[in-house]
Amino acid sequence: MTVLLPPSETKREGGDTGSTLDLGGLSFPELSDERAAVITAARSVSSEESSARAALKLGPKSIAERFRNLALTTSPTLPAIERYTGVLYDPLDVPGASAAVRDWWSRHVVVQSAMFGPIGAGDLIPAYRLSHDARLGPLRLAAHWPGPSRAALRSRADGLVLDLRSEGYRALGPAEGAVTLRVVSVDGSGRRKALNHWNKTAKGRLVSLLARTDATVGSMDDLADWASQVGVVLERVDGGWDLVAESLQPAAA
Repeated sequence: MTVLLPPSETKREGGDTGSTLDLGGLSFPELSDERAAVITAARSVSSEESSARAALKLGPKSIAERFRNLALTTSPTLPAIERYTGVLYDPLDVPGASAAVRDWWSRHVVVQSAMFGPIGAGDLIPAYRLSHDARLGPLRLAAHWPGPSRAALRSRADGLVLDLRSEGYRALGPAEGAVTLRVVSVDGSGRRKALNHWNKTAKGRLVSLLARTDATVGSMDDLADWASQVGVVLERVDGGWDLVAESLQPAAA
């Protein structure tokens, strides 16, 4: 099973000062040239405040984030699963995760980074600032990443590929045959409403629970069986799959 996650705009600072970015040490090392090209372009637009503001969509309060891109090769690193923060990643409770849980994430979770392309959850990366729709001078991420990312993800695919990425990041790394989930809320009358912002929280709780139960899943039927055993409501609806957010309250984890 492979679980595809988006990155987050917010990132934890700091890391291991004795470890810096090693492109060859990241998962999918065949993407090293593409990664180096994005890094070079990101450093170029980040070197001036005016170009950084336009390319990275930075406001007065966030303009200093351009300096992250200037120090990509010298900054301390953290595992990707620990670097990202926010509504999807916070429910993972990475600081409190056991070695076994971290190992599950390392084996099963891939993050689609705008800077590095697809990377493993355990890959060591620095803090950076870059969004999926950025244009770095002549380099457009929307044109740069899809082909190489598609090929890399195809090489990793083994059994079920569960795609929990947002639309913009799915476009950067098309995953053939991947299954997506619609996160819904169900009211007292049984009516379903698709969630927007809070769908990330439900997805984070799902990935946390998968790891903490050491789930072994090879197909959507396996995933549905696992869900029924742990009290998560995952149902096939109109040819797709609905994940009921209320069944993934913190108590369920």
